[in-house]
Amino acid sequence: MNTAFVLTGGGSLGAIQVGMLQALAEHGIEPDVLIGTSVGALNASWVATHGTAAADLQALADLWCGLTRREVFPLQAPRVLRALTGRGESLVSPDSLRVLVDRCTSTSRTLEATRIPLHVIAADLLTGQTVSIDHGSMTDAVMASSAIPGIFPPVAVGGRLLVDGAVADTTGISLAHDLGVDEVYVLPTGTACALPRPPISALGQAMQALSLLTHHHTASDIARLASTTSLRVLPPLCPVRTAVSDFTHAADLITRARNASREWIDSGNIDLPDPHRFLMTHDHDVASTQQGQQPATPGPPEGQVAT
Repeated sequence: MNTAFVLTGGGSLGAIQVGMLQALAEHGIEPDVLIGTSVGALNASWVATHGTAAADLQALADLWCGLTRREVFPLQAPRVLRALTGRGESLVSPDSLRVLVDRCTSTSRTLEATRIPLHVIAADLLTGQTVSIDHGSMTDAVMASSAIPGIFPPVAVGGRLLVDGAVADTTGISLAHDLGVDEVYVLPTGTACALPRPPISALGQAMQALSLLTHHHTASDIARLASTTSLRVLPPLCPVRTAVSDFTHAADLITRARNASREWIDSGNIDLPDPHRFLMTHDHDVASTQQGQQPATPGPPEGQVAT
């Protein structure tokens, strides 16, 4: 039986997927194919090249726990000024991100050489069409999938200028369906659903907006394909008060996601109907979430208003 892991985008909330991967591996659930978008492509590239042994996933967790915003988004005034005056194509240099991607793909430089087949989802900058990359430079593929428009420059792959897969017209779930995979495990990062206030920086607002777009696309594809594809959607964390551009809470997110995913698998309710409902947008009474309560089962907890 073929099993696909689909890892969505979500900025710093990509740490959540590490805990999910650890829980799945502990229960002997392994991917035959990986499909990743944006930060999900980064995590998927690590798994594709290193595998899912406990030590390898711990190394991925350690990498996440050492990340800083400055390392991923090194804002520099001269570059920002050039971008704002039309003399530059992006606010942030991609150099630091490329170093990070190279660390994740160091054992397999091409997509053809991975231990586990990997498809990376990006979007054509001109048309918005989904582009699935399954051959060539893995670093270029992940960089393209992570190229947030305006934040990072687009990446040329196969004669097309590509940007973050979150803006594509379909998600990795659609690709898994098209590949005829028997079982699809969706690893959503979720969203920062319980921020005490909206982001105030341009970077923070752009990241939050892209995270919400990813969330909506994922929920839409799950709803559309649930009746024809065996989808198992891991419960996204809720509440989440970590901004999508804040990398300082990786250890906590990994631990929470690992525990929530263990509980979901052990419950035996991995085939709950209408899994898209777990990704419904909702509001929180922020004051009531300050203690960090998390629902024992997937779905909006009490006190939320699904919209």
